[in-house]
Amino acid sequence: MTALAWKINRLKLMGPAEVVWRMHQLARRKAAAMGLGLASYPPVPALDRFGAAFLAAPAGVDAAALCMAADSLLAGRWNVFALEGAPLGFPPQWNRDPRTGTTAPMVPGPSIDYRDASLVGDIKYLWEPSRHLELVTLAQAWRCTGERKYRDGARTLLISWLDQCPYPQGVHWASSLELGVRLLNWSAAWQLLAGSLDDDWRHRWLNAVYKHCHFISHHLSRHSSANNHLLGEYMGLYIASLQWPCWPESVRWRTVAERGLAEQGLQQNWEDGVNKEQAIYYHHEVMDMMLLCQLAAQANGCSFPAEWLQRLERMAEFLAAVMDVGGNVPMTGDADDARMLRLDASTTPPYRSLLASAALLFERADFKAKAGALDDRNRWLFADADARWAALPSPMPGAQETPRIAFPQGGYYLLGKDFGTPREVRMVVDCGPLGYLSLAAHGHADALSFTLSMGGQEMLVDPGTYAYHTHRQWRDYFRSTAAHNTVQIDGLDQSEIGGNFMWLHKAGAVALSHDATHFFEGKQDGYMRLRDPVMHRRIIRYDSKRNAVIVEDILECSGEHEVALHWHFAEGCHAETVGQTLHIARRDKGLHMSCHFGNGPQLHCASTAPIAGWISRSFDSKAGIATAAWRGTIRGTSTIVTEITLLEGASS
Repeated sequence: MTALAWKINRLKLMGPAEVVWRMHQLARRKAAAMGLGLASYPPVPALDRFGAAFLAAPAGVDAAALCMAADSLLAGRWNVFALEGAPLGFPPQWNRDPRTGTTAPMVPGPSIDYRDASLVGDIKYLWEPSRHLELVTLAQAWRCTGERKYRDGARTLLISWLDQCPYPQGVHWASSLELGVRLLNWSAAWQLLAGSLDDDWRHRWLNAVYKHCHFISHHLSRHSSANNHLLGEYMGLYIASLQWPCWPESVRWRTVAERGLAEQGLQQNWEDGVNKEQAIYYHHEVMDMMLLCQLAAQANGCSFPAEWLQRLERMAEFLAAVMDVGGNVPMTGDADDARMLRLDASTTPPYRSLLASAALLFERADFKAKAGALDDRNRWLFADADARWAALPSPMPGAQETPRIAFPQGGYYLLGKDFGTPREVRMVVDCGPLGYLSLAAHGHADALSFTLSMGGQEMLVDPGTYAYHTHRQWRDYFRSTAAHNTVQIDGLDQSEIGGNFMWLHKAGAVALSHDATHFFEGKQDGYMRLRDPVMHRRIIRYDSKRNAVIVEDILECSGEHEVALHWHFAEGCHAETVGQTLHIARRDKGLHMSCHFGNGPQLHCASTAPIAGWISRSFDSKAGIATAAWRGTIRGTSTIVTEITLLEGASS
């Protein structure tokens, strides 16, 4: 899609107020390019007003792992998404994309079209190191060991960034969210390096903090862009104004950020605890933002409102509900592997760690049971974490979990049995909105899809995201209807893609019935836009006695349509077709799928023509999986029945 087409589509989704606001922002960017309205000469900071730290060096953390990570950085080896141990040098070239080698232009940041790969390369790879999570790693190693090389390395890293990325030039001044995350990590590093800063280092750092806060306060995301970006911007501004209340503007920045966080924490998350982006990884990111802000507030003698904290607790309940006994979480919607603050050298998925934090914050034994154990991140965030953890009741061996099974506003429903035990069957049905606000930026065309795991082993999966700004055909595939366990009509997606982070026509999904853990019925209207409209209704029955799932897809229409019923299986699943049936085996689990539609299932694995049979467990990485599709033609209203028998003791 050309830049012009993207802009036209974006305009279609804007209301008059947003058009006026964007014109105002354009004028502000032009003024900034001429040097107007900038924070060129920050006021002299008051050095006796620093806020209280929300981090401290705990006893018993894995200092060896931290030092290993820090030594790797000092040797110039970086991990950036799919690049592991990349030789970027120390310090790196901050304006050079490590993936493509493209060097971004040094012009005013707000004027840069960072979506243009020919101009900046892959912007995700450029931005990620400049969030300065690695600065925190060096500061942690210094705090744990007192070895000067880590303190000096932190100084070198930060000063090199300030030298190469002068305010407000370059891509690192193009997105206020990036500044917000950077401020969070600067705050953590500042706390850990306290007492070791020389005057020049402290002076330059404080000047940069002021400029970051000034920039964010004048470039907050609004209207159709006011999603997790806005919350992250408020997060950075709030934590910075607590950590460094050193200037006259600090009071105003804190007031704006505190009010914004309180408002957006409620507005961006449904009352049932589901984040409105309809993307579970972003649910985690927003949860983490809110958690970190609350911990910073507590350290400084304040707190967010009770309703806001209750919303955060409900978000943890949702995360616990969709997590199976093996710790797997469906990869519904977009994911970009972002960590707000990385305090643990581990690269494991963050969900259990986040639930452990929620267990400590809310004193919830059920969250403790789901998290399983503390990690070092929890220990850095919570004083006396191990003692507080031990004080929470532990579950009885073999105890069954009783999760919330319905999230009607967010549109997620659980089916299954024996939750939390080795006999668990857990299905998560997606019947929610496409996404948040007019862009629905991080949603996927996955209405009425579901995932299935058995005893903590994933069987039917959501294939994830893969890429954002590059690989357009892959971006479109991973968020397409064909990439999800649902029905596709006439080769089209349920919702119409308008750009990398934009949807035009949006499918609406409605739950019609949900009876305990064995029955669900819902419908989605995405194909009502066709010349001969098609309403898709799906009924899912779980028969615990037979250990079988019966899926009825009712397609209500008058004319003829090509239909494809897609199923995606986890890595390690061996697929074999026999006539109209499909046998799936994975270690000691299996599925027997039968559907009398079309000419039997077609199998794909790692196919590129067409793109099919892929999964992405981490950003910019993909691998082949078995994918099956039953294809055929319907004429008038039709019902397709799929019976899935769940097998124990299957051999691969």
